[in-house]
Amino acid sequence: MNETTPSAAVVDSDIKQPVRPKLLEILGPGLITGASDDDPSGIATYSQAGAQFGFDLGWTLLFSWPLMCAIQEVSARIGRVTGQGIAGNLKRHYPAVFVYSMVALLVVANTINLGADLGAMGAAMKLVLGDGDPAKGGSALLYVAAFAIITVVLEIFVRYARYVSVLKWLTLSLFAYVAVALVVHTPWASVGYHLVVPNISLKPGYLTVVVAILGTTISPYLFFWQAEEEVEEVKERADAKPLKRAPQQAKREFGRIRLDTYLGMGFSNLVALFIVITTAVTLHAHNITDIQTSSQAAIALRPVAGQFAFLVFALGIIGCGLLALPVLAGSAAYALGEAFGWHVGLSRKFNRARGFYGAIIGAALIGGILNVVHIDPIKALFWSAVINGVAAVPIMAMIMHLASHKPAMGEFKIHAGLKTVGWVATGVMAVAAVGMFATMGA
Repeated sequence: MNETTPSAAVVDSDIKQPVRPKLLEILGPGLITGASDDDPSGIATYSQAGAQFGFDLGWTLLFSWPLMCAIQEVSARIGRVTGQGIAGNLKRHYPAVFVYSMVALLVVANTINLGADLGAMGAAMKLVLGDGDPAKGGSALLYVAAFAIITVVLEIFVRYARYVSVLKWLTLSLFAYVAVALVVHTPWASVGYHLVVPNISLKPGYLTVVVAILGTTISPYLFFWQAEEEVEEVKERADAKPLKRAPQQAKREFGRIRLDTYLGMGFSNLVALFIVITTAVTLHAHNITDIQTSSQAAIALRPVAGQFAFLVFALGIIGCGLLALPVLAGSAAYALGEAFGWHVGLSRKFNRARGFYGAIIGAALIGGILNVVHIDPIKALFWSAVINGVAAVPIMAMIMHLASHKPAMGEFKIHAGLKTVGWVATGVMAVAAVGMFATMGA
């Protein structure tokens, strides 16, 4: 069925002039979701790809872009059409045991990922303040605690509309990696060649990094967050209603979601590509291939690319982390809250959503504690990737089924083209999950 009813129009019934939102007003959930995908853990994965394989893995970011756009657009549509997040919709239409299992996996993976990101941010701050010397710069644990507290305070006490504007501005921190790539000597012709003519290998090390990139770019927490932010938009905007109740808004809203999502995911993958390029030109070219964390990449850059590249790269880790932490904590809280029937939403005051905000506090607290007990950050990221790999495929399958399910979506079931790409994305992630376990045994 068509995405809009015959009566749909871009003009609301109570507004006489056509609605022509500015680009910055259109860009919101999709931009923030995409940018948060380049978190410190993701930076470590992309740095590892560039350091180990040069430009050979750049094609994965081009390949994954339409796939992540499709599943994120589907997620956003579910939130905008129903006025409810993914967990809430799953609870209404699927067995509770499945919903609780998927939410549990998401919460565990997000918390581990959040802890690893906090650790990377603390290490980066220590490097910046210590002028690149890991032995100087103060206490990394103190910075970890500070970043966790900042995240919690902002999510609880800053009004949603203002907080979203803060997150939008934080996306500018990703340009740090564009800047680094532009100040080092980059053979752009070679970069372009490897994008369209991939040098694919079946060696375990190569396949492991491919799986890691796919798992980093297409992660369950992103699905939940973008759907919920569409729900928040409905709550915040006086003229907005779930599309099942206001079908006349569908054409405008679906157009906004598509533009927001495609630009947001494109921005995310472009920045990831610049990280791969930077580490390929500097580290790989100088045979520095053993990079396990984003901070190691920053340290290795300094003698090769200079002080400016090191400083911008390290500051980028902090900026990206400040953007990613609320998304990780928030998506876990949204999923948990909807699964258990709590009041959820960043637009709610603390005393109206204690369980929701308690989940955010708990995620930040446990993430911080993971750094205090000195859990190996590499192992933490590994198990986070494993759990995400286990959870992503069934969650994506349920999202795709939900988006085509008339009792859930009414007349706004997704169209054939989006459905096809979404199922292809699900299949690719299933293959990646199998590949992940295959490489673990290799």
